[in-house]
Amino acid sequence: MQIEAIHATPGYSGFFFDDQRAIKDGARQDGFTYDGEPVTDGFDEIRQAGETIVVDVELADRTVHRGDCAAVQYSGAGGRDPLFTAAEYAPVVEGPVAEALVGRDATDFLDNAELLEELQVEGDRLHTAIRYGVSQALLTAAAEARRTTKTDVLADALGAEPATEPVPVFGQSGDDRYTNAEKMFVKGVPVLPHALINSVEKIGRDGETLIEYVEWLVDRSQELGPDGYEPRFHVDVYGMIGELFGAPYDRDEVIDYFAAIEVAAAPYPIQIEGPMDAGGREDQIAAMVELREGLRSAGVDVDIVADEWCNTVEDVRAFVDAEAADFVQVKTPDLGGIHRSGQAVRYCEGTETQAYLGGTCNETETSARACAHVALATNAAQVLAKPGMGFDEGYMIVENEMRRTIARRKRDCTTTETDEITADD
Repeated sequence: MQIEAIHATPGYSGFFFDDQRAIKDGARQDGFTYDGEPVTDGFDEIRQAGETIVVDVELADRTVHRGDCAAVQYSGAGGRDPLFTAAEYAPVVEGPVAEALVGRDATDFLDNAELLEELQVEGDRLHTAIRYGVSQALLTAAAEARRTTKTDVLADALGAEPATEPVPVFGQSGDDRYTNAEKMFVKGVPVLPHALINSVEKIGRDGETLIEYVEWLVDRSQELGPDGYEPRFHVDVYGMIGELFGAPYDRDEVIDYFAAIEVAAAPYPIQIEGPMDAGGREDQIAAMVELREGLRSAGVDVDIVADEWCNTVEDVRAFVDAEAADFVQVKTPDLGGIHRSGQAVRYCEGTETQAYLGGTCNETETSARACAHVALATNAAQVLAKPGMGFDEGYMIVENEMRRTIARRKRDCTTTETDEITADD
């Protein structure tokens, strides 16, 4: 089935773009927005509306298949591509991208997605958001042309065996970290709450606010969770532990703080994402290795999760090879083509590092559904509920897409077995 045309329509994403450095530097919140001037290139405001490009891939049979270009909330930070604006990049999709893909066979998903990865415009690779969104549309087109699921197309492309049950979903609370966590407890969400600890105010001058919050999580989970509920806590601190203790920090003090986090979370496991931001990949890996080895030596059972400076497939491999983290976040928009996220998850297989298929609140329902298929195809350790910061919507989208796909695959398998028996008769 031939690709006939590719169309690009500017739209909105599920959240906002935030200037992370300005926020870390102390920008004060004014209601939902922030006072002050942005410091990261490309930003007009510290918080500005998230954007997307809706990509439509039209096939020869006149069917149209969609993907959404999206970039992370904290664009331009931690080694990521710059701020993504639809007006700037829509002409690239309808120009060089369309020229490269029109006329190709839509069933050749991996070849088409790899061509997109290698494509350059004026000597530069395409923005990660473009590769991400167009590859989603290519995946959907391939699945429809082959009359199968996106999970199966990805599994074939990656040489993977798909999961037979939904992958544990990780709920994110946004700043409403108490009310949204309570919603998660009531629904029995397996991994939670993210918590968005991105300022001194939220972690506490001495880290006490985070400890108190974790203690509250334990108490409320036991009060509100379903029978037999055993959550795994996952808190993203955006490098604030490193900010708290300064650099160079006293290793024993940091280990003691993690030990206090472990005690606060008991009897449940806890993982801390982005404990520090060392300013570059090699320095970040070295800092994470030192911390992980220190926690092991002290017998502190808190997992650490790589986020900052772990953006591309190559970055993921570097963190995994160095054994720098217990989990790596595969931050889907930052890897470009959606198959690259699958490749990153698969690289973790057989290592000491587990793959957390993440992304951002600033995606769309289309990209979130596509990522649910990556999670199933690779059987990732956990997958992020997205988009948005309201929790319920993102959880519904990702969880239901996985359940729907698993049910369809079971029906297809039963139908195939029945057909084979009939043919034998």
